[in-house]
Amino acid sequence: MNAIAERIADFLKQYQPFNILSFEELKSVALSIRVINLEKNKTLFQINDILHDSFYVVASGVINLSVISDAEETLLNKCIEGDVFGLRPFFAKNNYMMTAKAREESIVYAIPIAAFRPFVAQNSEVLNFLLESFANNTANPNDIENKGKFLSDNVVFSSKPSEIQYFQTLSYNKTPLKIDKLTAVSQVAQLMTDNLLDNVIITQQNLPIGIVTDTDMRSKIATGRYSITTTVDKIMSSPVITVNENVSLAEAQLLLLKYNVSHLCVTSDGSDKSEVKGVISEHDLVVAQASNPGILIKETKRSNDANDLKKVRFKLSELIKTSIAKNIPLLHITNIASEINFAIFKRAVELAVLELGSPPARFAWLSIGSQGRKEQLLVTDQDNILVFEDVATEKYRDVKDYFIKLAKKTVETLAKTGYIPCTNGHIASNLQWCKSLTDWAKQYNNWMDTPGEKSNEISGAFFDYEIAFGESKIEDALTDIIFNKSKKHTLFFDYLGNDALRKPAPLSFFKKFNVEEEGINKDKFDIKTRGLMPLIDGARLFAISQNIKGINNTYLRFKQLAIVDSKHSEIFLNCADAFLTLSKFRTLEGLKNDSSGQYINLSELSKVDKEILKNALAPMKELEDLIKDTFQLTQFS
Repeated sequence: MNAIAERIADFLKQYQPFNILSFEELKSVALSIRVINLEKNKTLFQINDILHDSFYVVASGVINLSVISDAEETLLNKCIEGDVFGLRPFFAKNNYMMTAKAREESIVYAIPIAAFRPFVAQNSEVLNFLLESFANNTANPNDIENKGKFLSDNVVFSSKPSEIQYFQTLSYNKTPLKIDKLTAVSQVAQLMTDNLLDNVIITQQNLPIGIVTDTDMRSKIATGRYSITTTVDKIMSSPVITVNENVSLAEAQLLLLKYNVSHLCVTSDGSDKSEVKGVISEHDLVVAQASNPGILIKETKRSNDANDLKKVRFKLSELIKTSIAKNIPLLHITNIASEINFAIFKRAVELAVLELGSPPARFAWLSIGSQGRKEQLLVTDQDNILVFEDVATEKYRDVKDYFIKLAKKTVETLAKTGYIPCTNGHIASNLQWCKSLTDWAKQYNNWMDTPGEKSNEISGAFFDYEIAFGESKIEDALTDIIFNKSKKHTLFFDYLGNDALRKPAPLSFFKKFNVEEEGINKDKFDIKTRGLMPLIDGARLFAISQNIKGINNTYLRFKQLAIVDSKHSEIFLNCADAFLTLSKFRTLEGLKNDSSGQYINLSELSKVDKEILKNALAPMKELEDLIKDTFQLTQFS
């Protein structure tokens, strides 16, 4: 038996997360592992089966994991040698939600959860790996080909693997039942029933001293061990495992595993010596896992109308709030939010296509402005254009009519989802912004040849775009048109440069904030116009002049500019950092007041925050001077 256990331990040591454990630890686990031989097409478990007491590792062969979607079996993943699967018993109590079937003759190792749980509870690295395996499409996060792919889409999560768990929203009961230790069990049972809760916290001077759950009621009262008239202190579990209010999903999961409990008590400072603030249950963690970014994208792909998409957008807002509260780097949050936003835009177009029928020509739906730059964290208006391929003259009208109809339906769906149409009319349902590639080429040529004429018709937003749906070659063709035209186009850069310089100064000569002097935002600071827009305009100007294609995000544009123009790298890097800082101020303001966050109430900022904000505005002057010097601009046009 020892020889077999050693061979199994040797095998496991090659793969994550087992390579984190010592050989002796693996050997002790291997002693309880069962070896299962599966014939081709043999099912190990299927949807709705009761959970097993083990999880599995593929020793040889291939195991297919599939789900039933729209009455069809959909393959989620193929698990090969070393892959971990069947983790649901670790993290959830409901039955299996997928089927595991041998694609060919296979051998799997069944690892008893009871034997492996102590190593998970003692090692957060092992837990993080298993959590990610459970949440992700790939059963093996070490698999390079599938690294970072979410459940149903090729969305890459570029942060560290363990950080995914810190993006999960973790909602829990913030009005728990609290009772005195001398309360009769019969009364407790009635309270739990009336409030539809499976737990109650026993307190003394509002400090937690114990917890009673449905399990206690079944195992101690229903079995007759204790009378229904017994006081609750006789059956409570004590001490209570406590956590602070800002606990992450990963931390909560680790504590449940470590102490083998089903509930955590949330307190003011995370100890049992402070006030009770709530209760986290295993069910809350299951719900949290369902809110991971990949799951939201999957929900988006399955949405059938604007109401479904609106629910996803609401969950995204909650995810953003929680992530910011946990001080996740803003760039990571923006990356995740952008992918989910684009999934929503894509689905809105798909729903319109499903209703209208196949398009008569290939096309590209492009998000422009902040959406095109992937900088949209708050729900602001929608800006988009539609470009369709060139068609025969006699077909043009019918083709355009189709795309106008498609655009109107898409814009309407997005409006119902929460993205109101652009107040400037920059939406694809507008005849002016839905046209063929050749017509768009003429439009951009006209803008760039005579940018100062009818200037109200040109907007920098049209030079920041990202495809949300359709033919990427059309987007590439449009980009080539712009960059080919821009080469040595002094007049165009003069216009963009002066447009960037024309923004009102954020600080006065005496380094005081320039605030609004009248109107409903009197005495507030316009962080969008005075802070963010000069950076956005400057980054765009230099990116086009330096022929930097495919990077629309302001922060990333500055980072790339620092590489291609090393002489001015310090200025560009300072601007990149400033953009993130200002974006965070705006996002926090917007989340606090459920607004666009454009106007900052300075009176609500601490002295330290005011200094941070002021320092973030400092690089503007250097950027302004660089624009003047590079493009030889001495005055506003």
